[in-house]
Amino acid sequence: MERNYKFVAKHIYMFTKKSILSLVALLTFIMAAKAQVKIGFEVSFKEPQAHYAEVQMNISGLAKDYVDVKMPVWTPGSYLIREFEKSVEGFTASASGKKLKVEKVRKNIWRVFSAKANDIKINYRVYAFEISVRTAFIDESHAFLSPTGIFMHPAGMIQSPSTVKIIPHKTWSKVSTGMPLVTGETFTYRASDFDILYDSPIEVGNQDTFEFLASGVRHEVAMYGGGNYDKEKLKVDMAKIVEQETAVYGENPNKYYLFIVHNFARGGGGLEHLNSTTLGASRNAYSTDAGYKGFLGLVAHEYHHLWNVKRLRPIALGPFDYDNENYTTNLWVAEGFTSYYENKYILRAGFSDPNGFVNALAGGIATVLNTPGAKVQSAAASSYDAWIIGYRPNENSKNTSISYYNKGEVIGILMDLEIINATKGAKSLDDVMKAMYLQCKSLKRGYTDAEFKAMVEKISGISFTNFWAKYVNGVDDAEYVKYFGFAGVKVSTENATPDKPVTGAAAQLGNDGLTVTYTARSSAAWDAGLNVNDVIISLDDTSIGDALSNIKLRSPMVSLEVLPLVAKKNIGDSLKLKVKRDGIEKEIILTLKANPSVRLKATIDENATTAQKTVLKKWMGI
Repeated sequence: MERNYKFVAKHIYMFTKKSILSLVALLTFIMAAKAQVKIGFEVSFKEPQAHYAEVQMNISGLAKDYVDVKMPVWTPGSYLIREFEKSVEGFTASASGKKLKVEKVRKNIWRVFSAKANDIKINYRVYAFEISVRTAFIDESHAFLSPTGIFMHPAGMIQSPSTVKIIPHKTWSKVSTGMPLVTGETFTYRASDFDILYDSPIEVGNQDTFEFLASGVRHEVAMYGGGNYDKEKLKVDMAKIVEQETAVYGENPNKYYLFIVHNFARGGGGLEHLNSTTLGASRNAYSTDAGYKGFLGLVAHEYHHLWNVKRLRPIALGPFDYDNENYTTNLWVAEGFTSYYENKYILRAGFSDPNGFVNALAGGIATVLNTPGAKVQSAAASSYDAWIIGYRPNENSKNTSISYYNKGEVIGILMDLEIINATKGAKSLDDVMKAMYLQCKSLKRGYTDAEFKAMVEKISGISFTNFWAKYVNGVDDAEYVKYFGFAGVKVSTENATPDKPVTGAAAQLGNDGLTVTYTARSSAAWDAGLNVNDVIISLDDTSIGDALSNIKLRSPMVSLEVLPLVAKKNIGDSLKLKVKRDGIEKEIILTLKANPSVRLKATIDENATTAQKTVLKKWMGI
């Protein structure tokens, strides 16, 4: 038996060894085959005035019966299915100069019947005429290429490298992108995989560029659209923000970082990327104190994302599925905490003072308190429903939902103060963020909600189970007096419009009159049945024309309280509205109510205890 056992064991060993060698050989062959596949793009602009980019995609070394090429349907950082493929036209393919059969097999997938051709050339055009930080836009002055709406990838080859050659229009001279240049090539860039390509916006035109060094990292700013900015001042002030943010995490993972700034008459918003960001700004706002601080706040917010969400990220957000929604309950951390930290960085960089800091945060809490939907939707649910609500609000959204930006900011404030108070000033939310960043870096993956909670509890030394139940998964109002009190900050609460009645209705002035656009939950308008799209003809038998004749409106968007007929009434009074609904006149009686909205004012207590002063100092970090 022993001899038979040894015989069997010997042959099992030999078989296993051969199997392993065969598997290694197979994997080596597959990897070699993938390594031989080359993917390159050329982007040119024959008709920029008509808002088109011409894209040529070259694939060599694939040699299959057919190749499926796919365009993403959304862009990371912007949680909405945007159907970028809708802007593609003229898709054709060829090999050795001969046209290949092409069939669209899904909304964002084109099948090229390549018949094992070694070299495939694909051509298509993209119409780009949507101004935002997340969508491509092209006109005669410049081209902004948001990559998910421009480039495609072969199915199953998201990890393949590629090159992108930009051929600027003859009137343009510059290209700005976070991708590295291919050595010896002009305007040709390389991406190690498609995640990198899709995460690298490209600005093409005659943008004004300047650089600064901060935290050992070379930063470039590419300004499009002109403006009254001071480059030398921006170099200094943006560097201060970079250094404050790097100090929290202890390291800056980039060697190069790019800010693409689009300056418009009115601009706003930003979208984060791994080593770059795209910002929207107002070109003439840099000279005002509020406008300049607003821009620096945007810089602070988007730069913080290179850690929080791009590297310190919810587990659902990478590797990405570009064909479908990527659901997470943690956008309140990714975006809400970033909104909170925006205020901390502005303070620590010297652009705000302690009084401005605490009042800015109190204002953030008031925003949530004054949003009816905050009592309906939790921060976790708001995160999860970003795909169906966050980017597609309707006339009732304020009544049913809350922004994970706003609610997450409030959670960040409370959590930070809870940690600092529990550790007597030894630790803060900064320590949690740094630890989670290093954990994600070590594990090479994102975090779960349970892991984030566990780290908060580890750093603070206390349980956060009730905190999570109330503020993350629940809809409890923030106990702001208690939490601000930890830091010796007094918060007073007052009615937003004391003793003045409100209708709870908003409207827009147009050619047809005053059209209702919103009614607040449980307001006078809500209770009386005033509907969105009702056209208000008269108030207390006074025509809308006469009611508006003696006032000057700053905007066509108005609340009914701006009308003198409403303003002179008292709480509990009636207001008779004659409206036209679907062409039929109707009379509605509103019983006016007190304003449910509040204002918060924060004051730092000069007589705070030593313990409170310790918390305040740690909180502010100055």
